Formats: sequence, C-alpha cells, structure tokens
Amino acid sequence: MKLLEGKTALITGAARGIGKAIALKYASEGANIAFTDLVIDENAKATENEIAALGTKVKGYASDASNFEEAHKVVDEIIRDFGRIDILVNNAGITRDGLMVRMTEQQWDIVIKVNLKSAFNFIHAVTPQMMRQKSGSIINMSSVVGVSGNAGQSNYSASKAGLIGLTKSMAKEIGSRNIRVNAIAPGFIITDMTGALSEEVRKQWAEQIPLRRGGTPEDVANVALFLGSELSSYVSGQVINVCGGMNT
Repeated sequence: MKLLEGKTALITGAARGIGKAIALKYASEGANIAFTDLVIDENAKATENEIAALGTKVKGYASDASNFEEAHKVVDEIIRDFGRIDILVNNAGITRDGLMVRMTEQQWDIVIKVNLKSAFNFIHAVTPQMMRQKSGSIINMSSVVGVSGNAGQSNYSASKAGLIGLTKSMAKEIGSRNIRVNAIAPGFIITDMTGALSEEVRKQWAEQIPLRRGGTPEDVANVALFLGSELSSYVSGQVINVCGGMNT
C-alpha cells in the first residue's frame, strides 16, 4: 500500500517549484491533490495534467492565499469536491528583497501577507474539518533564513520566522485532536526563484553549504512526504532544516 493511499492533500502555490514537487511526490504515493495558485494558467494546467497522469484525482484552484475570505471559500470548495482534507502544505510565498533602509512599506507588507498571513488563513479554514476527522497533518514552508536571518531579507526572514512560531503554537493547540503541525526550512534550493540569481552568486552559495551543492525541490518533497505520512505519526512542533548542513 502506498504511503498516502486514500488521503487528500491541499498544497498552496503548487503550480511550480517546491509546491509542484510536493504535489507530484504525494500523488506518486497515492494522494489526491488539490492545489492553489494565484491563477490557473497554462503552466498550472500542465501541472494538473502531470499529476493526473499518476492516476490520482487532482484539481487546481485559482485563489489568492493571502486573502482570508478566498482561502475559506476555496477550502469549502475542496471539501465539497474531495470530501476531506488530510494534509495541508502552506507553500505559497514570494520575495521582495532589499536592505531595510531602502525597503518600502509595500515590500514589507506584501511579503508578510503572502508568506505568513496565508498560512493563518488556510490553517484557520482547514482546522475545523481536521478536528472533525480527528486527524491531520499541517506543514508550513519556512526557510533557513527564518531560523538564522539574512541581510537584505528582513521581510522574508521575519515572515518565515513567524511561520515557525505559528507552527510551534498550533502543534500545542491542536495536538490533542490528533493533528500534527510541523515546518520545513529549506536552504538554497534550485528553483525558478533562485535560478534568476547570477552564476557567481549561486557559486558563492554552494561554497557556504557543507554538502557543496544546492538542493532540489525533490529533496524538500521527500521530507514533506515523511511529515505528511504516518511515518511521522509522533512528530509535531518541529522544524526540519533541508539545507545541506548550512544550519548546524
């Protein structure tokens, strides 16, 4: 039997990158997949088709994860379509990097809203369903910079550190209902977002990593599979670094 047979996973921001890798990994282990993105464009449709080819039910939903009402609306729709939600992966996120003295209020607000408030929105929306089921796994996508900080990323670091506090608090709040809440803190992962960096910058990053390479979305997806499955049935309130040894 596959690890996630019969379960339904909701993954935000999953049309590409780490979210897409998690969706594909989950589907390969038998999970039905509901995913959200800001728009369901050709790229999102292609992701939907890739997941469907693995033989599980899948549907992409256009939703602004940072909007409280939209999050609740899409969760209600997913429950109608799939019957339940067993795993929530709060993956939606953006960057607006810059030094504090040059950072605008808008750059601060939008990163906190998309990266941190979206997780509140979806946890708030799915928790009643998971409580009725008396089971569930919530995974928040933090970052190594949420653990250690990083110059030029104060807004991003603050949002990802906030996710860690949210994770630990919710693990204590709903653990008695058999709902586990954990966070993953990826390091330098090779995605479209990091692909925009220069070769020199990527080389400098690799030199700081004990394993001497950037991670892949699949590296993160493997940890997400562990946390979403019963393999981690006694793991809650934890932050797992997937960083090649950067944070030791």
